[in-house]
Amino acid sequence: MSKNTIHAPLTLSDWRAIGRQKSWGAHSIFVVDSALHDANAAGKPVLLLVHGYPTSTWDFSPLWDVLTAHFRVLAPDLLGLGFSAKPRPHRYRMAEQADLVEWTLAQTGVSQCHVLAHDYGDTVVQEMLARDLAQAQSRYLSVALLNGGLFPETHRARTLQKLMAGPLGPLLALLTTRTKLLATFSSVFGHATQPDATTLEAVWQLVNENHGLRVLPPLLGYIAERREHRTRWVDALQRARMPLAVINGSADPVSGAHMVQRFREVVGGSHFIAELPGIGHYPHLEDPAATLAAYQAFTTPLGIAWAT
Repeated sequence: MSKNTIHAPLTLSDWRAIGRQKSWGAHSIFVVDSALHDANAAGKPVLLLVHGYPTSTWDFSPLWDVLTAHFRVLAPDLLGLGFSAKPRPHRYRMAEQADLVEWTLAQTGVSQCHVLAHDYGDTVVQEMLARDLAQAQSRYLSVALLNGGLFPETHRARTLQKLMAGPLGPLLALLTTRTKLLATFSSVFGHATQPDATTLEAVWQLVNENHGLRVLPPLLGYIAERREHRTRWVDALQRARMPLAVINGSADPVSGAHMVQRFREVVGGSHFIAELPGIGHYPHLEDPAATLAAYQAFTTPLGIAWAT
């Protein structure tokens, strides 16, 4: 079998089985580390995965076997999401999520790594890159960003998200049904790449894990944070000291082709940019083969040997 074979997403039970719960202060954080199951992981470069809202690192599971064949992969579920703790009441902040991700690297002894992020995770990584500018040497060997709101002026939140981010958010969370939430989730996929029933059920379970519906409104504070910290987080992209890639589903109504155009205007067109026509907000779920091909094209010149 090829080392670059794409598989269907793992079941949630299988995904949970390959990870571990770890204590981060008062919170239990779910972390998947391929070194627990790969005797050869120590000789591989490290890849850090940072997932989006409102799901988890499970989103990357179609790429898991391919990525772990070439990297030691670390993948924490962010606070309030996936299988990690979902404290309430709690003021969720990007700085805290960045602290969590940096802790994941520190407690596994990783000093340098590649990064692949998506959506909400892109903003977490922007905060990490802003911090990284203060270091003599960058700890990030490369950064690839999948569909995310890199610029608040191009982020087109769905109606349900806008409402949940407002004062009625807690009430709306209590009233949100499976049908409403999954309709919003599906609306950001490409027309021809809609999620199947298995994916939708997994998303519903992930959101509801640990009563997670109730923390969706406070997590949406990231929308205001993107406006508040725009200068800091855009500057982090403009001054990035490592190879930077944007791999983007063009049909995404939230952060699609219009976001890539803004990236070219604000950050520049010299970075690696791959636009995926017809693909929406979740390229790694909608077309993992195309997403992998783009990531391979980005990282092959960096010395990653994608042998078959």
